[in-house]
Amino acid sequence: MHEKFERADKLTKTVIDSAFRVHRHFGPGLLESIYQKAFSRDLALEGLMVEAELCIPIEYRGEVFNEHIRADIFVEQSLLVELKVVEAVRPEHIAQTLSYMKLLNAPVGLIFNFYESEFRKGIRRLTLKGADK
Repeated sequence: MHEKFERADKLTKTVIDSAFRVHRHFGPGLLESIYQKAFSRDLALEGLMVEAELCIPIEYRGEVFNEHIRADIFVEQSLLVELKVVEAVRPEHIAQTLSYMKLLNAPVGLIFNFYESEFRKGIRRLTLKGADK
């Protein structure tokens, strides 16, 4: 089992509840940046450590370089949250989120699509392969 899996798994309920509060307050269809700021604020009020739009070191063949990775929200250094305002979450959104999860060593990720009028339909949970075993 991934060393951060239990922590990330336990955080998901609090994080999902927070996203519901933000969606209930604003409704669907605003700019992603508005949801990101409100969501970050809500998580901070819940006492969680939140990092946004991280710059992380990436290693390739012995060279390390920093790239601005636009990972939306990283909660307690274990749970990645990607925010979308799109008609439909597409395979490239899922691939991007999984790539960010690998780079950040986050075993669990959530994609929230704030475009959905019924927010529960806009929630997608991802787990890195083998992280929960």
